[in-house]
Amino acid sequence: MQVILLERIANLGELGQLVNVKPGYARNYLVPQGKATVATEPNIEAFEARRKDLEAAAAGKMGAAELRRDAMEGQKVVIAERASEEGKLFGSVGVQEIVDAMTAAGFELEKSEVRMPDGPIKEVGELKVQLSVHSEIQFNIVVEVVAEA
Repeated sequence: MQVILLERIANLGELGQLVNVKPGYARNYLVPQGKATVATEPNIEAFEARRKDLEAAAAGKMGAAELRRDAMEGQKVVIAERASEEGKLFGSVGVQEIVDAMTAAGFELEKSEVRMPDGPIKEVGELKVQLSVHSEIQFNIVVEVVAEA
């Protein structure tokens, strides 16, 4: 199924690009989320008429994401958790705990913006965690997990 992308989507394409995707992906995700529209003649003409507005909106989102990156990049948050004598946590530190710690530090962060490819943190120590506030903007913060007193 051919769709017109209404915003940049990682590993798929740029704003305004015609791409072929599986029908289920288009019907269940891209179109309902407003990320794409079905590529019919009327939709293509309507997109061309709205292109400048969409490009301006995309530039605005990019600018806001850059401001958030500048504010958060390199920040260090400390999370206290119960741990054994060897430094193993009783449980783990996941995405929600990191979001809560960043919120407590005064930053807005969504769970979907935290990238933890190795899974949750299960040991005491310092670790870099990647944040992705925009499809083109990724950066690291430092998460220090300490044993509760």
